[in-house]
Amino acid sequence: MLQSKKIAAVAATLFLAAAMPARAADTVSADDTARFLAGMPPSADSPLTPLTRDPAWQRHARFFDAAFGQLEQRQLSKIRTWADTNLAAPRQTMFYMFSGPDFLYANAFYGKATTYVLSALEPVGSPPDLTKLSRGSIGSALYDIERSTGTILSFSFFITKKMRTDLHVGQLGGTLPILYVFLARSGKTIRNVSLVALDDKGAVATENAGKNATRGVRILFAGSDGVEKTLYYFSTDLSNPGVKASSFLKFCETLSPGNSLIKSASYLLHSGNFSTVRNFILANSATIVQDDSGIPLADFDPRKWRFFPFGHYAGPIGEFPGRYQPQYADLFRRSQPMDFGIGYRWRSFESNLLLSVQLPADQTGQIDATPAAEPPPQKPSRPRRPRPSPPQSRGFLWFGR
Repeated sequence: MLQSKKIAAVAATLFLAAAMPARAADTVSADDTARFLAGMPPSADSPLTPLTRDPAWQRHARFFDAAFGQLEQRQLSKIRTWADTNLAAPRQTMFYMFSGPDFLYANAFYGKATTYVLSALEPVGSPPDLTKLSRGSIGSALYDIERSTGTILSFSFFITKKMRTDLHVGQLGGTLPILYVFLARSGKTIRNVSLVALDDKGAVATENAGKNATRGVRILFAGSDGVEKTLYYFSTDLSNPGVKASSFLKFCETLSPGNSLIKSASYLLHSGNFSTVRNFILANSATIVQDDSGIPLADFDPRKWRFFPFGHYAGPIGEFPGRYQPQYADLFRRSQPMDFGIGYRWRSFESNLLLSVQLPADQTGQIDATPAAEPPPQKPSRPRRPRPSPPQSRGFLWFGR
C-alpha cells in the first residue's frame, strides 16, 4: 500500500512538472514577452523576470539599448519633429504597404494615428511563447531577433531576401516577434494580441474565415497617454493578381481615407503589375509620405495633389536601374532641407522624401499643385553618384523583392 502511494506521489509530481510550462505561458502577458525580447525588464511578477539574470539576456539588453538609443538620436526623434511640423491634420488610419513588420517608422511618421495597417508578403507567425524555449536556447533566440532587425536599425529598411530567410529559421518565426520588439521600444504597452483573417467581404474574423482567407494579426496597444490604438499586420500578395484574389483592399477601404507611408518599396509601384494597389493608395490617401521608390510622380494628377519635396534626389541606387525620374529631379530643385536619412539612399545628405497632400474636392484644379510649373528645356542627364553599400562585414544580402 505504501509503495502504491509513493508511485502515485511521483506520478503527481511529474504531472505537475509537465503542466508548469503551460500554466506559465498563461501568465506571461504579450507585453512582458515583448519587453523581454526588446531587452527591457518585464513586470516584476512575470515568469520571465528570472531569465533576465541570464548573461545572454543582459548582453542582448545592452546591445538593443545602444542600437535603439543611436536610432532615436539619429533618425526617429528627427522624423517625429518633421512630422509634427509638416503633418498638421493627421487621419486616424495610416496605410503602410510593403512594410514588413516596420512599426518603428509607421509610428515615427504618423504617431497620432489610431489604426495602423501594415502589409507585406512576410508571414505573421504565432505569438511567441518563451516558456517553451529551453534555458540554453534563449541566447540564440535573442540573437536571431538582433539579426532580423539589424538592417532596419542601421539603414532604415529591411533587406527582403534576408528578412524572408530570417523569419523562416530560428526558434521565433514570423513577423510577430519583431512587431513586439518595435512596439516595446516605441514605448507602447501591448494589451491584446489575436490572430485574425479577412472574409470575402473584407470583414475581420477570428475563425471560420475560409481556407484561402488573408491572414494577419490584430494588436491592441497604448502609449503613455493610455489611449488604446490598433495595429494590423496582414501577410498578403500586393501584386494585381494577389489583391484581386483577396479581400485586403476591401478591408482597407472600410478604414479610408487615411494617410500612407511608402518607403524602400523596391520600386514595385513603378510596375504595371502593382497598378491596383497604386490606384488604391492614390484614391484613399489624404497624404502620402514616400521616397522615390514609391508611386512615380507621373501617376499623380497634379490638379488633385500638392507636392512638398524634402532632401535631395540622387536617383535610384544601382540595384534598381531604369527607375530614374526626370520629373522628380526637376521637382526636387526646389526642395526643403531635412536632417535625417531614409530609404535606400540612407545617408542624410542624399535622401529624399516627398509629402503629397490631396486637395479638397472643391479646390481641385484651382491651383497649380506642382511647385515646378515650367518644364525644363530639355531632359536632365542622370547624375552619376556613388551608391551606398552596407558594411560587408555584417554579411548582409542586398535587395530583391
